[in-house]
Amino acid sequence: MFIMKVFGKTIILMVCVGLVFVVYKANQPMAVPDPTQGMTYAEFMQDRIDAAKTVEPSRCGWGMMLSLVTLGPIYSVVYTAVGISPGSTLAKGVAPDPDIPKGVEGARWYEVPGIWWGVVERLSWTMLGKPASVGCQFRAVR
Repeated sequence: MFIMKVFGKTIILMVCVGLVFVVYKANQPMAVPDPTQGMTYAEFMQDRIDAAKTVEPSRCGWGMMLSLVTLGPIYSVVYTAVGISPGSTLAKGVAPDPDIPKGVEGARWYEVPGIWWGVVERLSWTMLGKPASVGCQFRAVR
Protein backbone atom coordinates (compact mmCIF):
# COMPACT_ATOMS: atom_id res chain seq x y z
CA MET A 1 0.00 0.00 0.00
CA PHE A 2 2.88 2.36 0.82
CA ILE A 3 4.40 1.84 -2.64
CA MET A 4 1.06 2.67 -4.30
CA LYS A 5 0.79 5.92 -2.30
CA VAL A 6 4.34 6.92 -3.21
CA PHE A 7 3.71 6.04 -6.86
CA GLY A 8 0.46 8.03 -6.90
CA LYS A 9 2.04 11.08 -5.29
CA THR A 10 4.98 10.87 -7.69
CA ILE A 11 2.60 10.88 -10.66
CA ILE A 12 0.71 13.88 -9.24
CA LEU A 13 4.00 15.71 -8.65
CA MET A 14 5.20 14.98 -12.20
CA VAL A 15 1.92 16.26 -13.69
CA CYS A 16 2.11 19.44 -11.58
CA VAL A 17 5.75 20.06 -12.55
CA GLY A 18 4.82 19.50 -16.21
CA LEU A 19 1.98 22.00 -15.99
CA VAL A 20 4.21 24.59 -14.32
CA PHE A 21 6.79 24.09 -17.10
CA VAL A 22 4.20 24.52 -19.86
CA VAL A 23 2.67 27.63 -18.24
CA TYR A 24 6.14 29.13 -17.75
CA LYS A 25 7.26 28.42 -21.34
CA ALA A 26 3.92 29.59 -22.79
CA ASN A 27 4.55 33.00 -21.26
CA GLN A 28 8.08 33.36 -22.68
CA PRO A 29 8.80 34.83 -26.14
CA MET A 30 8.50 32.23 -28.90
CA ALA A 31 11.60 30.98 -30.69
CA VAL A 32 10.03 30.80 -34.16
CA PRO A 33 10.89 33.33 -36.86
CA ASP A 34 9.00 36.08 -38.59
CA PRO A 35 6.16 38.10 -37.09
CA THR A 36 6.23 36.45 -33.68
CA GLN A 37 9.19 38.55 -32.53
CA GLY A 38 8.61 39.00 -28.80
CA MET A 39 5.20 37.27 -28.92
CA THR A 40 4.55 34.63 -26.28
CA TYR A 41 2.96 31.29 -27.11
CA ALA A 42 -0.12 32.27 -25.10
CA GLU A 43 -0.47 35.50 -27.15
CA PHE A 44 0.08 33.54 -30.38
CA MET A 45 -2.64 31.04 -29.51
CA GLN A 46 -5.05 33.83 -28.55
CA ASP A 47 -4.34 35.51 -31.89
CA ARG A 48 -4.95 32.24 -33.74
CA ILE A 49 -8.21 31.66 -31.87
CA ASP A 50 -9.33 35.15 -32.90
CA ALA A 51 -8.25 34.38 -36.49
CA ALA A 52 -10.21 31.10 -36.47
CA LYS A 53 -13.37 33.02 -35.62
CA THR A 54 -13.11 34.99 -38.86
CA VAL A 55 -12.35 32.16 -41.32
CA GLU A 56 -15.24 31.20 -43.61
CA PRO A 57 -16.55 28.64 -43.14
CA SER A 58 -15.76 28.89 -39.46
CA ARG A 59 -15.55 25.09 -39.16
CA CYS A 60 -12.31 25.21 -41.13
CA GLY A 61 -10.59 27.38 -38.55
CA TRP A 62 -11.83 25.33 -35.64
CA GLY A 63 -10.84 22.16 -37.50
CA MET A 64 -7.26 23.41 -37.66
CA MET A 65 -7.35 24.15 -33.93
CA LEU A 66 -8.76 20.70 -33.23
CA SER A 67 -6.10 19.03 -35.36
CA LEU A 68 -3.38 20.89 -33.44
CA VAL A 69 -4.88 19.85 -30.11
CA THR A 70 -5.30 16.21 -31.13
CA LEU A 71 -2.24 15.60 -33.31
CA GLY A 72 0.16 18.16 -31.82
CA PRO A 73 0.98 16.16 -28.68
CA ILE A 74 1.68 13.02 -30.69
CA TYR A 75 3.79 14.77 -33.33
CA SER A 76 5.72 16.77 -30.74
CA VAL A 77 6.76 13.64 -28.84
CA VAL A 78 7.60 11.70 -32.01
CA TYR A 79 9.55 14.58 -33.56
CA THR A 80 11.45 15.17 -30.33
CA ALA A 81 12.39 11.48 -30.14
CA VAL A 82 13.45 11.49 -33.80
CA GLY A 83 15.58 14.61 -33.30
CA ILE A 84 17.34 13.11 -30.28
CA SER A 85 17.81 9.67 -31.87
CA PRO A 86 17.97 10.19 -35.65
CA GLY A 87 19.27 6.64 -36.26
CA SER A 88 16.47 4.91 -34.38
CA THR A 89 13.84 2.63 -35.88
CA LEU A 90 11.24 5.32 -35.20
CA ALA A 91 13.29 7.87 -37.14
CA LYS A 92 13.49 5.54 -40.13
CA GLY A 93 9.69 5.39 -40.24
CA VAL A 94 9.12 9.15 -40.03
CA ALA A 95 9.12 11.32 -43.15
CA PRO A 96 11.54 14.26 -43.14
CA ASP A 97 9.93 17.39 -41.75
CA PRO A 98 11.38 20.85 -41.06
CA ASP A 99 9.74 20.77 -37.61
CA ILE A 100 12.00 17.91 -36.48
CA PRO A 101 14.72 19.49 -34.33
CA LYS A 102 18.23 19.48 -35.74
CA GLY A 103 21.50 19.30 -33.82
CA VAL A 104 20.04 17.72 -30.68
CA GLU A 105 21.34 14.19 -31.16
CA GLY A 106 22.10 12.49 -27.87
CA ALA A 107 20.61 15.28 -25.75
CA ARG A 108 20.69 14.83 -21.98
CA TRP A 109 17.44 14.06 -20.15
CA TYR A 110 17.22 17.56 -18.68
CA GLU A 111 17.45 19.12 -22.16
CA VAL A 112 14.49 17.12 -23.52
CA PRO A 113 11.70 19.37 -22.14
CA GLY A 114 13.22 22.43 -23.83
CA ILE A 115 13.65 20.56 -27.10
CA TRP A 116 10.07 19.31 -26.86
CA TRP A 117 8.75 22.82 -26.23
CA GLY A 118 10.62 24.09 -29.30
CA VAL A 119 8.90 21.40 -31.36
CA VAL A 120 5.51 22.41 -29.92
CA GLU A 121 6.12 26.03 -30.96
CA ARG A 122 7.31 25.10 -34.47
CA LEU A 123 4.37 22.71 -35.02
CA SER A 124 1.92 25.35 -33.84
CA TRP A 125 3.51 27.92 -36.13
CA THR A 126 3.48 25.51 -39.08
CA MET A 127 -0.15 24.52 -38.56
CA LEU A 128 -1.63 27.88 -37.58
CA GLY A 129 0.81 30.70 -38.27
CA LYS A 130 2.33 30.24 -41.70
CA PRO A 131 0.39 31.78 -44.58
CA ALA A 132 -1.37 29.00 -46.49
CA SER A 133 -2.08 29.01 -50.22
CA VAL A 134 -4.76 26.32 -49.87
CA GLY A 135 -7.08 25.15 -47.12
CA CYS A 136 -7.73 27.43 -44.15
CA GLN A 137 -6.37 30.86 -44.83
CA PHE A 138 -6.02 32.50 -41.45
CA ARG A 139 -5.19 36.18 -41.40
CA ALA A 140 -1.59 37.08 -40.71
CA VAL A 141 -0.30 36.96 -37.15
CA ARG A 142 -0.68 40.32 -35.46
